[in-house]
Formats: sequence, C-alpha cells, structure tokens
Amino acid sequence: MMDQKDISVVFENRYGVEPSYIVRSPGRINIIGEHIDYNEGFVLPAAIDKSILVAIGRNDEYKVRLYSKEFDESYEVSLDDVAPSTVSWANYLLGVVAQFQARQAPLSGFNIAFDGDVPIGSGLSSSAALECATALALQTLFDTSFEKMELVQMAQKAEHSYAKVMCGIMDQFASVFGKKDHAIRLDCRSLSYEYVPFQLEGVDIVLLNSNVKHSLSSSAYNERRAQCEQGVAWVKEAYPAVQSLRDVDLSMLDECVKPKDGLVYRRCRYVVEEKERLLQACEHLEKGDLVALGQKMYATHDGLSKEYEVSCKELDFLVEQAKQYPDILGSRMMGGGFGGCTINLIRKEATERIISEIGKAYKEVIGWELTPYITQVEDGSSVVTQTERVN
Repeated sequence: MMDQKDISVVFENRYGVEPSYIVRSPGRINIIGEHIDYNEGFVLPAAIDKSILVAIGRNDEYKVRLYSKEFDESYEVSLDDVAPSTVSWANYLLGVVAQFQARQAPLSGFNIAFDGDVPIGSGLSSSAALECATALALQTLFDTSFEKMELVQMAQKAEHSYAKVMCGIMDQFASVFGKKDHAIRLDCRSLSYEYVPFQLEGVDIVLLNSNVKHSLSSSAYNERRAQCEQGVAWVKEAYPAVQSLRDVDLSMLDECVKPKDGLVYRRCRYVVEEKERLLQACEHLEKGDLVALGQKMYATHDGLSKEYEVSCKELDFLVEQAKQYPDILGSRMMGGGFGGCTINLIRKEATERIISEIGKAYKEVIGWELTPYITQVEDGSSVVTQTERVN
C-alpha cells in the first residue's frame, strides 16, 4: 500500500501547510458480473489494497485548488465558477464538488493534493476511487452528514455529469463499502447488498495488466448501454412490466429482440446469461469452491469477448494462455473492456512461475510488457487521522 506520509509531504510542499485530513479510497476488482450494474442486475465486487489518497485542507480564498502528483499538474477555480474542465483528471474532483454544492453543503475554499497506486486505465476503477476519496474528504473537512450511500451516489453522478461516462454504481459502491476478505453481492436495482466470504487459502488474486490503455468515455461503453436499453424497449412492447434486462429471460429475447436485430440480441443475451452466472458464483463462494467459481469466470470472458465484444486481442491472448495452466483456476478480462487487466485465481505455489512464463509469451507474441499485481481484498474508504499520519 501507499504511505500516507508521502501525500502529506506533497500537500505541504504544494500549499505550505499540513493537510487537515488524508482520505484513502481503494480501487476494486469485480469477481464476476461485468457490464451488469447499469442493467440493474447483481454484481460481485471487492475493494483491494491499491488506493487513491486525497489530502485536504482549507484555504482563505474561496477557491478550489487541486494538484495531481501523478500528472504533476494543478487546477484552480473559484467555488462560484465550478464547471466541467478541459483538464480531464480535474473533472473527477470537480464533479464531486458540484454534487456537494447542489445539496447546499457549506463549502468554503480548500486545497487538495492526491496520488495513488491504482493503475490508470487498468480497469481497477481509479476514477471511482478518486471520486469517493474526494467525497469523503469534503464530508470530513466541512463536517457534512451525508450517508455513505449518498456519497456513493454523488460520486457516480459526478462521473455522469463531468466525466461524461454513464457508469453504473458498482465501482463507487465497492470503493466505499468494501470489507476485508469479503466480496459484496450488490443488487444494482434496490442497492441492497450482502457480504459474501471470499476465502483464498492457497490462492492468489493476480491481475495481469495488458498495458493497453482504455478510455470508457471514448470507447463503446455508452454504445453498449444504449443497445441494452434498445433491447429492453423491444421486450417491453410485449411485456410492459419489464423495466430492465434484470427482468428479462432468454425466451423473451428470442421472441422480441432476435427477429429485430441480431447484434442487439447478442448484447442482451450476454447480460441475461451473466446475471445467472453471478448467482451461481455466489453459491460457489459460500461453499468455498474456487474451482467452480473459476469455470464461471472463463465463461464470463467468453461472453464478453464473443457476445458483448468488449475484449481485445491482448486480453483474449492472456485468457487463452491461462487456460493452459491447471494451477490457474479461472481468468477473465475485468472492467469496461478494450484493455486493462485480466483477473486470475492462481495457486500460490505456482504464481511467480506462471507470471514469468505468461509475461514472456505476451512479450513475444503481443510485443508489450505485462505488468502483474498480486492483490488482496481490503476494507473500503476511510479517513486517516492526524495521529495515524505521524505514527
């Protein structure tokens, strides 16, 4: 994990004073249930030990001052003039500020410096981590009393309105509500949730970063969402009670969507099949059956690659390599798609050897370096106190 003292020093060097608070918000993995959140189904995320750290303190100038250590860039705006910016990273923070303002939160001028070890563009939701860290930092500094779920929803709306990505709620929810050694079965319709034990005795969670960068806003993410909505509209003509693909089964798709558009049908079929895989995956976790879970992960990747078509040759190569190793229980692409990481369950005694061998093959065939991350499931967002920083 990152050292909180580092971001405190960055803040002090930038603004000449120590920060009032430091907030940590983690990235997330999603074990299964990709592209399901905006279709009101279930997802199964977990917070991880890679985080964004936001240091925050007041200033006397009624200004928002932001600094990204990652990009070594600053951004400054009056609180009266908060609006979407051409500086893309700033929008994730400004969007959250706008959500606080929309709720008449008593904001005054403040400074932020942030950094993190959630790899950008890897599918681990660095943007959601930054949004959630900003929300909790503002809540703490200005002593507001929004419920955790409202902070999650504010972070999500920030991404919709400022980053222009119509994401579901999963990433922000996992960043705030994560629990060590547990996944979260989240109902994306009702927002009810339960923690599912994620016991990994003898097994590592290994993320293999293809180092292919993706941008959800410029990718086909919004197009996929629109295709799902089109499928729902056609089903709804015959079944008015249907509200989303959550309510749809394969027979409905065959009747109402398949005759109209084969492409939309394939998109919707993936979602309907995936929601069933997720419920079965939860049963496997309750029984501690990681082998069965792994088979569901492989099936999910197949659907994402062939039906939903959000994979790419690099991710497909990594999953095909994984299938050659009995010590890899499951593998699939993770995140929005078109790059980023695969998530793999690998027996610990074989982890280092397999990472080395797949990395070598990836370099030879694809021409890119492979970046591995062995990660753990950790708690969600939290405030780091002054005492903890000093110690």
